[in-house]
Amino acid sequence: MTGFPCSYLITWAALVALLAATLGLAYVPMPGPLNLVLALGISAAKALLVLTLFMKLFRAPALTRAAASAGLFWLAVLFALSATDYLTRKEAPAGDLSAPTGREYQAGGR
Repeated sequence: MTGFPCSYLITWAALVALLAATLGLAYVPMPGPLNLVLALGISAAKALLVLTLFMKLFRAPALTRAAASAGLFWLAVLFALSATDYLTRKEAPAGDLSAPTGREYQAGGR
């Protein structure tokens, strides 16, 4: 394999192993939000592998690192705004709305 770095194969194997870990984790019952926390940790590890080994971000020029950092910052802002929207909503009770009966459309009423 001339011209093909061995680090790509190692990175690919690590990504496949982390994919298998994510798949296996989906079938393991865990209490509370532990399953979600572990899945997010595995996905962060996969993203870190791609950023460092495939994109070679640590050896990139300063402008490239600044652009990647700005993108990550903007993603964090979007997640924070989505979280504030989700956390400040009030849930309506399930029996709050009555089912439509069709009477409101009879007798020419609006």
